[in-house]
Order: sequence, then C-alpha cells, then structure tokens
Amino acid sequence: MPIAGKNRARPSRLTPWALNAGALALPMAAMLASSTAVAADPAPFELNGPGLRIQVTRGKETLPIAQVPSLAEGDMLSIHADLPEDQGAKFLMVSAFLRGATNPPPKDWIKIAETWRDKEKNKALALTVPKNARQMVMFLVPDTGGAEGTLVDAVRGKPGEFVRATQDLNQASLDHSRLDAFMAAIRAQDNYHPEFLRSVAPTLARSLSMKLNEECLSKVIELQASCLLENRETLVLADVHTSSVAETLTGAPTDLALQLSATREAGYGYYSAYIGVARDIAKIFGAFSNPQFSYLPTLSVRKGDRTGLLLNTAPSFEKPKSVMVIAMPAIESGSPPRLRTSANDPVCAVQAGGAQGTLLPVEGAPLIYSTAYAREMKVTLTAPSGQTVDVPLEARADRGGYVLAGGELPAAFTGTLRAHVYGYWGFDRFEGPDFLLQKPDGGGWQVAGGDKNAEMPTLVVGRDNPLVLTGAAPSCVESVTLRQGGSAQSVEWKVQGKDGLALTLPLAGRKPGEMSVEVKVRGTAQPSTIALRADVQASRVDGLVIHAGDDWGVLTGQRLDQVDSAELAGLTLKPDGLTRDGTVDRLRLARSDGQKLPEGASQTVPEIPGDAAARIRLRGGRTVSVPITLAEARPRVNLLSKTIEPGPVAAGGRVLGLPGEDLLPDNGRMVFSVRSDAAPLTPADVIEVAPASGGEPVRLSAGKGLKVAGPQVLVASFDPETLPPSTFGPLRFRLVRGGDAGDWQPLVTLARLPHIDGVSCGGAERDANCTIRGSDLFLIDAVGLSPALDPAVNVAQGFTGSALQVPAARDGKFYLRLRDAPGAPVVLPVS
Repeated sequence: MPIAGKNRARPSRLTPWALNAGALALPMAAMLASSTAVAADPAPFELNGPGLRIQVTRGKETLPIAQVPSLAEGDMLSIHADLPEDQGAKFLMVSAFLRGATNPPPKDWIKIAETWRDKEKNKALALTVPKNARQMVMFLVPDTGGAEGTLVDAVRGKPGEFVRATQDLNQASLDHSRLDAFMAAIRAQDNYHPEFLRSVAPTLARSLSMKLNEECLSKVIELQASCLLENRETLVLADVHTSSVAETLTGAPTDLALQLSATREAGYGYYSAYIGVARDIAKIFGAFSNPQFSYLPTLSVRKGDRTGLLLNTAPSFEKPKSVMVIAMPAIESGSPPRLRTSANDPVCAVQAGGAQGTLLPVEGAPLIYSTAYAREMKVTLTAPSGQTVDVPLEARADRGGYVLAGGELPAAFTGTLRAHVYGYWGFDRFEGPDFLLQKPDGGGWQVAGGDKNAEMPTLVVGRDNPLVLTGAAPSCVESVTLRQGGSAQSVEWKVQGKDGLALTLPLAGRKPGEMSVEVKVRGTAQPSTIALRADVQASRVDGLVIHAGDDWGVLTGQRLDQVDSAELAGLTLKPDGLTRDGTVDRLRLARSDGQKLPEGASQTVPEIPGDAAARIRLRGGRTVSVPITLAEARPRVNLLSKTIEPGPVAAGGRVLGLPGEDLLPDNGRMVFSVRSDAAPLTPADVIEVAPASGGEPVRLSAGKGLKVAGPQVLVASFDPETLPPSTFGPLRFRLVRGGDAGDWQPLVTLARLPHIDGVSCGGAERDANCTIRGSDLFLIDAVGLSPALDPAVNVAQGFTGSALQVPAARDGKFYLRLRDAPGAPVVLPVS
C-alpha cells in the first residue's frame, strides 16, 4: 500500500509560504490546483524510528557518519543496526549502491545483513564504495522470507526512482537539521533575559537560513518564543550550498515558481522543504507497491556514529509491511561551502573566549551550525612580529559566526593581527575566510601626524572640525566624548585604516577655549585623553586660481564657509563645494549658467597684470579683494586602448563570454593606456581609478601598476581587488600631476560574475527545458535566448537557489544580463 494512504488527515490550512529554490519538486498541476482541493497535509516526520551505527574509513582516518558530508570511491563503511535488546520484529538491513538513473546496479552492489544473528559478520555490513557508484541507499525490511529478491528487483528495475529518493531525502534531512538547530536555540533563550530574544532571533534566522516572523517580536515577551516556532514546517528557507537537483518546480523557471508561491492557488506555502517529501516519495514508490511491501521514507538525524530515523507515519508489521528507506550521503567529490566574512572593518579581539568571546562573523554556510561536517575549526593569528598561534573556534548560530574558544592571547598579539580560518569538511581540508583582528596594546591616542609631546592642535569654533586620531586597535573603541568645562557630548567616529579614528567635532555652538577628547577602549578602565584648544577665526582669503580651459576656480584661505560669491570681470561665481586640507580651506567657485570666463586662458600661463583681482563678497556684506592666478591647464589625457583579462574559473566551472572590452570581471585584470596631446607625461604622474558613484580612488603610480610607454603614453595595470569589497558598476579614471587633477572619465564597468557549474537539458526536443546550475545566481538579472534577451526569463530579486530552469537555447548559447552591468549580456555556451 503506498505510504500516502497512511497519512493522517488534518484540517486544511493556509500557511506562510516557504517555498524557494531549495524546495523539493512539485508538479505544476498541483501548484495550480485550488487550495481547497487539498484536504489533508502529509504528516510531519515526528515519529522516532530505529537507528544505525555507521563509521566511515578513508585511508587511515575513520570518522563517524555525522562528520561525513559525502562518500568517495574506496571508502569503507561499518554499519550496525541500533535496535533495542528486546527488539521483537526481525529486520533485514539492506544496502544498495546506485550508479545513476539510467544504469541499473549489478547484483553484487546490493548487500544484506540479518540484524538478529549472533555472529558479527552476519548481523552487520562491512562495505567498500565501488568504482563508478554515485548514490547509496539503505533499507530496514521486516523479515518475511523472500523479501530480498523483491527488494533487489525493485532497486535494479527502476534505479532512477531510488536515485531521486536519496537526493530528496538527503536534502530534507539537512533542512530538518537546520530547523532543529533553530528551535533548540530559540528554546535555549529561556536561560537569558526574555528581551534577549529580540536581538538573537534575527541573527539565528540569518545564520540558519530560516524564515523569521518579525511580528512575533512585537508580542509580549512571554509569547515571543512560541510564536516564532509556529508553523515550523514552513520556516525552512533555501541553503545555496545544499540545494539538490529538485530545487525548481517541474516545468517552470524558478522565478515563475517564486511568483506562484504567493498566490492562493499555490496554497501560500502549503508544501515545505521537507514535509513535501512524503507526498513526492509516495508518488515515486507507488509503482513498487505490492501486497507484501510498502515503502516508508525516513529523515536521518546524525549525531556521532548514530543515524536516528524519523518517520512520517507509523510502520506496519502486517502485510503490506513497511520498508524503511534511508538515504546515505552522496558519492561525490568534496564540496565545502563558500564561507565568507560579513565583517567590513577589523574585528576587535578584546574578549578571548566564552559565550561572549571574540566573534568572527561569517555567512554562506548554514550547515556549519546544524551539522558536524565542519570539524576541528581553528583560526591562525599572525602578530605584527610574524609570530603565529592557532586558536580553536566554536560555531555560534545565535551570534552569526565563529567564536574564539581559547584563553587569553599571548602578550605579543596586540595591534593589528592577520587571521585565517581553516579546518576540515568531512575528510577534506577546509579553507575559510581571512580577517583582520585588533587588540589594544595599552597605549594612548594622539592626533594624527603628531606625538604626545607636541603642541595641542587648534580648532575653530562656529563650525564642524575634522580630526583624525591614531592609536592601536581603533575597532575596539567603545566611545568618544568631547568635554569642555562641565559639558560632555558624545562624538561619532569611523575607523580609518589600521590605526586611524576619523572624528567630526561639533563646535558650532561652542565657546573658544580649552577642551579635550576622551577615547574609551574596550577592556580598559580609563579613557585616553587628548587635550585640544578651540579659537575664534575670522575668514581669510589667500587667492583664486583658475586653470586654463576651466570654467571654474578654487579659492584658498580659512573660514571660507562665510563666502557668499565672487565677482570676476563682470561675472558672478558661486560656492560649489568646500573642502579642508589641514588648516587650509579650498572653496570651488563655479560660474552661473550661461556665463563664460574671460578669454585668455591658454596652455601656458600668460603674464598677469599686477592689478588683476577678484572681489569676494562675504556673508554680512563685507567684501575683500583677492589676486587671480591663471594657471596652466590641468592635466588631461584620453583613453587610448584597454584589454580585459578574465579571472580564473573554478574547477568544473563554465567560462562566460564577455561583451567586448567594456566589462571587467571582479576577479579579472585590466590593462589600459592613456595619451596626452599636450604636455609630456612623466614617471611622477599618477592615475586614479574610482567607482563612478564615489568613494576612495585607487592610485596607480610608477612601479605600482603604471609605466611610461613614451613621452605621450602611459600604460596602467589595474586589479579590481584593490577596490573596497563588493564594489561594482561603472569605474572612472583621471590623471593627477602634483596637486592638480584632471577631469574624471569613464573607464569600464566592474561586474561580479556568477559561478556556472554546468547546463543540462531535458531532451532532444526543441522545446525541452534546460537547467543552469551554479552559485551566486542572484547576480543574474535575466536569461535570454538572443543577444536582445527576447524572450527572457527574469530572475527574482534575492534569489538564493543554485539552479535556474529556462527554455532550450536556440543557437547553443544563453545570454545572461547581469545586475551589475545590464548594458551588455555575457554569453553562456550550452556545452
């Protein structure tokens, strides 16, 4: 009898939708059926079944099954049934290796043990993974006499059904492990202050890729935990690393599936990632149903060497007897998750260990929290002296990363430390991300560029004053306070570089006189105090510089925020941006629309009459006269040529075709040349590259990415990794000579590329669908069948799956429009 016949009926309900790219496949007919037509849910996997004891040996190392994410050819498995001493029913334990959906396994790939026997060799299984095996499935079968032949015929007759079952059950078991971890962590918050849940729950949800009902956090404290755990079947979201081949809806692109998920016809998430297994597997195994046996899917809960089984319906020991189906890890090359740091700034390493120890925030691998696959995780710390130390790590889903589990660091580990996370993923070495850590050295803080014995810097009241302090471990700063007399005011700060702290002191309403800034660092009892002085300063205008060919000028002086306008040869120039360089103000003055500066600006500086001046009007009505300097034209160059060198493609990945020389992959490299039609170029010239949206530029100079190819030509080599992390979009460049900078010019568009593992198509028919598999597919905006992307399959914003289903390609190519560079698509060949 099919297992669906044993599902207990429950009232139909509409639950929040949790379907995503990791959800198990669901026929389109079921998606479009009315929700009222579904009268009963599949029962959840809540019944505890028997278990197995499994160890895996690879080479000279043996691991319990909970630490083995995948098997490999030649692995040796020791498998025992974990049954109570008074077990009444006799079970056959059957193992079967599979070699794909279309290739039945040989008979000697199926082994049988009689668990009730006395001799070890008869009651247990000692297996070696054979060559070319791709999946493994286990069965617990009530002994009826002749069961072996029936089961062997079923496995060899339709191997594809068992291949699909192992994939889906494995995925469901991993989803279930994340749900268990989430529920256990929520319940554990009873040990803390109840309000603590409001900050912990969002972190847990991000760490484990769970759906968070934020409305629960607005309820009274006593009801928050129970609310968060309601409808647990719909809490599981997709995990990109573990999404299986069944992660798109049958016959529909993933973006369409996501759109359908919000409709009433789709049931508002009626099928969850692992509860839906019961319905799908029931259909798969229905073909094998006979008067003797029915097949019962199980979820695996792995702890140590024990695999506990969860059942969605009670097994039957009367005909038809239930055969429990147990999925084993896939047989494939190791694929550790792409663990990445979520820290933009250096991490403070004041706390050494314990629950509140130093946190290394990571993302991209929910299974590090819910499984034991990642083991012996450590971080190698490198001190400025070059000394290294390894510190063990503990995965903490409630904090969103790894916590240093060791004691206090050695005395040499202060200042800025380099950190590398590593460990093992099953049997394989696992390399994690790199971090910068900082630990205070007990020293104080001082104004940048000075020393402790230098004269205190002078500030100006009536305006905001920028100030940069230097000291060890700016990431460990807890607070910055400005004091004057009995008045204290908190000051915002930003970490600048490895040892800098950038402040903006609000002195608009302050009186002149002495004041101080106090910097409090975590782990220190007393703050570090920097003495300062603020005075009243009147506006001072030094001069106006206009470069030949420009329609704007720069006024220098102090307190230029008081400048209202400038008059020059009958023209009125208005302030257009004020910057401060130490104690010097630089005010850009731009002409009004339709006006032109006087003729006479040329590539050489003409002789300036002694009485040439501009009249500066200050706020309040006061005017001053300032001399004009007509300077040489600012440096100008033209882009001559550019060459894009694509970055390396991971093993097994597909190479994407780039659209000409206007798109630079973020892991690639670019060489470009510029030409000057005026003054010769020299080794002292600098080229700056920066995002068009703004931000700190990267400077290319002689010996550091820039070469002089001739009197008029410079050749620059640019690596996108020198830009801040997550930079993308149009880039621009300019030439800088001495203190003068040329105009910004467009250079190239920087784009992050998805990693494409492969493309598979359903058949030879022209209309057969294809599946694109890979990671970081959220970087794709649309997939088209022509360069014009007509027609196109749009990828939903925030897509987290690892497969996209699209119509078959017309010319053997797909065209991918990237979110970072929508102007020109990249080409993905089908084969």
